[in-house]
Amino acid sequence: MASSHQSQNLDLIFICKETTPLVAFLERVQETALSTFVDRHFDPKFYVDLSLKYSLSTTEKAFDGLPRTENGAVSVKDLEEFLTTYFQDAGKDAVHYDPPDFLPEPVGFLPKVENPEVRAWALDVHSLWKNLSRKVSDEVRKQPELHTFLPLPAPMIVPGSRFREVYYWDSYWVIRGLLASKMYETAKSIVTNLISLVNVYGYALNGARAYYTNRSQPPLLSAMVYEIYNRTGDMELAKKALPVLLKEHQFWNSEIHKVTIQDAQGRNHTLSRYYAMWNKPRPESSVLDKKYASKLLKVSEKQQFYRELASAAESGWDFSTRWMRNSSEFTTLATTSVLPVDLNVFILKMELDIAFLANKTGEESIAASFLEASQARRGQSTLFSGMKRWDSGLTTGSLLAPHVRNLKHGMLVTKIRMCLLQTSLLCGLICSIQSMSSYNCTFIYNWMNSDDAFVLHILEDANLVKSIMRSLESSGLLCAAGIATSLTNSGEQWDFPNGWAPFQHIIVEGLARSGSQEARSLAEDIAVRWIRTNYVTYKKTGAMHEKYNVEKCGEFGRGGKYLPQTGFGWSNGVALAFLEEFGWPRDHRIDC
Repeated sequence: MASSHQSQNLDLIFICKETTPLVAFLERVQETALSTFVDRHFDPKFYVDLSLKYSLSTTEKAFDGLPRTENGAVSVKDLEEFLTTYFQDAGKDAVHYDPPDFLPEPVGFLPKVENPEVRAWALDVHSLWKNLSRKVSDEVRKQPELHTFLPLPAPMIVPGSRFREVYYWDSYWVIRGLLASKMYETAKSIVTNLISLVNVYGYALNGARAYYTNRSQPPLLSAMVYEIYNRTGDMELAKKALPVLLKEHQFWNSEIHKVTIQDAQGRNHTLSRYYAMWNKPRPESSVLDKKYASKLLKVSEKQQFYRELASAAESGWDFSTRWMRNSSEFTTLATTSVLPVDLNVFILKMELDIAFLANKTGEESIAASFLEASQARRGQSTLFSGMKRWDSGLTTGSLLAPHVRNLKHGMLVTKIRMCLLQTSLLCGLICSIQSMSSYNCTFIYNWMNSDDAFVLHILEDANLVKSIMRSLESSGLLCAAGIATSLTNSGEQWDFPNGWAPFQHIIVEGLARSGSQEARSLAEDIAVRWIRTNYVTYKKTGAMHEKYNVEKCGEFGRGGKYLPQTGFGWSNGVALAFLEEFGWPRDHRIDC
């Protein structure tokens, strides 16, 4: 176990983030609203997104003066009047913005889409960028203390519905769609905002709210810069981004995220994990987090659970049985004990991107240093080969490593299962503390679009490509309308039968880039399934959705801790990226 001195040091890092007075007050309002509006659809995030009309002290005094019953309850009438009098509606802190680079039908838009019905729909999806475009209101800049929205410097694209602010990893797929829409300036403005967050906080926040400062999200800023540079050759952006990416790389290799483990031969390996700087309920879900934590008796257990919750949110997979010791018990979340292959290859991708951008901007020493760092990280893909050989099949690709020691912090991690999930050209392993279930949390070297020699070697391995394809096809993850997130039907939104746009794109693009015509055909087949369900659901509901039910073409996804959302940034982006890559023949049907 960790020494007391080490534990104290971790705790000092861990509790370094504090809730602002405004957020703390809004959590109180949230808790009162839950007890008052018991029979309504209750979204706790709504209350921490509210902006004050008056000073915090004035608003708090009025709140404390509300008539209450003996048990502290406030009547519906009194609370509604209070909210109307003292708050602006959620979403008023970001106003609609007409992006100047938007055209109803850009020149060169989706030239491979020949079917008029599909093309008309693609233009509808393209037009959604205007609906989702925002800029920070003047009120936020004048009186930031009245808002949880952070005063970002540039216009933005928000995901949609309850997600009224910029989100970190969503933005990568939004940008991929904007590039297909020829909206290069809008894409660059998103990167400008993320750069500003890294400059202020040392990392890109989960989202642009004061209550998200305790964590990041999967690090894809370098990938955004890389994609924009490849389309535009914007040297100014590359130079501006490079020092920021160095800072972000340092964050993901800091003490809280870095884990050093030892294999059976006594060799040390350093990898990264998700680890939020938080041991309290998440403000945007405070009342729900407390409800789950009420099952736990000890304060230390509750604090650890809150840490695991926030760390799962940092992963973007909030929530999935992927992070749970017991798939039927939510309080067994153990995100910080998992070494995720996807995170470590996002970081590997970052290292290769930094090397690429450094080379382009004349920073040769930085380029050499990060090429060396990438070589060290990719070497971890063979980490557990000395312990036990693993089955290359997707559903049985797990092994038990019962005693893996975290040398850095002295923690003994037990019951770690290594899942080798080969759903695309895979880079390494996942450490996961759950049963033999499979997840699409795989990652792919060739998705990185790199000239790296190791990547090219994998691309040329035809047998590996075929093995991966067979594994995917026999896994149970490939369904009628796309790829499921997992094989576990838990009711959590990042589990079966839901499919999400980001991982459709990662897997499809990886297969398409493999150099194998057979793999590209499979990639196109998956893309067609996904586009069809997006299209049919859009025609039925009039909206693009956050997630989809991949068991049934034309059904949006459900489950999780909030109602299904529409909009939707990354779904729009992936649909347009697929149509740009594969097109749609004139005589190819689009219905289910």
